[in-house]
Amino acid sequence: MLVYWEFLDKKGNSNLTAQKRVLEKAISLFSEYKIVILGDREFCSVTLGKWLGKKGLYFCLRQKKTTNVSEDEQLYQEMRALGLSPGTSLFFNEVNVTKMKGFGGFNLACKWKKTYGGFKTKEPWFILTNLGSLEEAIKSYQKRFGIEEMFRDLKSGGYNLEGTNLEAERLSKLLIVAAIAHTSAILQGQMVKEKGIQKYVVRPESKRTSKRRHSSFYVGQHLHLWLGLRQMYEKIIQELMQISRHRLRDYIRGQRAMELAMSVF
Repeated sequence: MLVYWEFLDKKGNSNLTAQKRVLEKAISLFSEYKIVILGDREFCSVTLGKWLGKKGLYFCLRQKKTTNVSEDEQLYQEMRALGLSPGTSLFFNEVNVTKMKGFGGFNLACKWKKTYGGFKTKEPWFILTNLGSLEEAIKSYQKRFGIEEMFRDLKSGGYNLEGTNLEAERLSKLLIVAAIAHTSAILQGQMVKEKGIQKYVVRPESKRTSKRRHSSFYVGQHLHLWLGLRQMYEKIIQELMQISRHRLRDYIRGQRAMELAMSVF
């Protein structure tokens, strides 16, 4: 969910100053909650990790495979040399990251997903963290992929914001509307799933399985379309039910699903 954003005056990655500025704004909104900051390799700075730790915040920051690590401040090696292979994981307590002094006391969670269904991930995760276990760190970092889904929803998978080519000020105003609509669609999609009527709103992605893997946003977006079709074709459906009486039970189920869907709003 989008809660705060800024536009950079340059292309490429943000720097530490910008990251701390944005995080301070966002953190202030959730001061009463346990916060875990999740960052990809753009946010790999150990300085950022140290800053977050001093603020009493938890963090999981993915590191580049060439980052140096040591358990005793004597022998350093790049993280890619730790000996991981697909299906293996490691967890180190109180390690030193990078060869600069004063950057010790971090935990390092390492995991390379196992090959599944012929699909092999290219490289492992190296996650700088102050969480206390491998399981906790990996489980937390996996939630970051919800951010990737959000980016897709705002871009080609939903609102196509990139195609607007608006200047920063106008785009920021549009983002406010998109953030509200995106949150609303997700909440409605979640409620559809909880009510067990998802199969009426969207189709399965594969004919070989009945399991539906559409995101809550996708379901919420299609909910409006599905309900709109009801009004558009209700007369035709009524006529078909008179002709095909043997499908009356299915029709009644669909009507019940419609009623449940309306309760989402």
